[in-house]
This record gives sequence, structure tokens and C-alpha cells, in this order.
Amino acid sequence: MMNIQLILFTIILATSATSCMHKNNNENNTSNIPSAVQQQKIEQIRLTERTRGFSRNIVFTPSSKESNINEEITNTKISSAEWTAISKLAQNIDLPKISELKAPTTGRHSDQAMIASIIIIAGGKEYTSSDFDSGRPPKELEALYKAINGPGTTKTP
Repeated sequence: MMNIQLILFTIILATSATSCMHKNNNENNTSNIPSAVQQQKIEQIRLTERTRGFSRNIVFTPSSKESNINEEITNTKISSAEWTAISKLAQNIDLPKISELKAPTTGRHSDQAMIASIIIIAGGKEYTSSDFDSGRPPKELEALYKAINGPGTTKTP
């Protein structure tokens, strides 16, 4: 009887130890996986800038860039390398929190700057940043903003 109890106790102890080790390994593995949103495919990236009498929208998709400045639309094809570079910048942003990012300046409140925002569509869902002054995005969006605008267009009056 004592031997059976000892065997059962050993089996239970071994099973629970294995189960705990397996659970800890799973917890460690999930911390290395980016959030589900970050894994979703970026479908579109859009920059909007506007003020009284002026608007500018730049829309990137995997194959094109559309610029709309005061209703004058220009479409250009982009390479897969260009799309990969810009979409990777978007993937580095915590999309569910993009609307909570704080703008470093407030000129848009008194017409000193255009109101700007970045909209990212990923996995069929639209993520819109908080408004910021054109040329002065929150630091988390700065690299993406510069990539959208291209070289030489970092600040707008």
C-alpha cells in the first residue's frame, strides 16, 4: 500500500512539474511575439494636412502614392522596396495607442500651422493619430512622417 502511494505521489509530482515548466515556456515565447495588430498587414498609410483654404493628402498603398493638393491629384507608382520601407515604419508604431500620442507643439490651435494626422489601415481597421502641427509630429511618428513627405520636406509653415 505504501509503495502504491509513493508511486502515485511521484507521478503527480512529475506531472505537475512538467506542466509548470511547459506553462513557463509558453509565457516566455509569447513575450517575443509582436501584438496581433503589428502582425497584421499594413494596407494603406495616409497623411492629411489642412488649414483654411489649403489641404494636402498623401496616400501610400503597396503599389502607388497618390498626392492630392487642393484637389489636384497626382498618382505615381512606387517600388515594392519603397512600400516595404514605409510599411515597416508603420509596423513599429503601437497602432491601438496612436490616437493617444501627444503633439509637441500647438500652433494648429491658432492657425500658426496646418492640422496634420496620420491614418494607418491594417487588417481592415483604421488607426488615426491625434492631430499635430504639420512638420512637427509626435516623436513616435517622426520617422514615418519624414518618409511620407520625402527628403527635404520636414517642416511646413
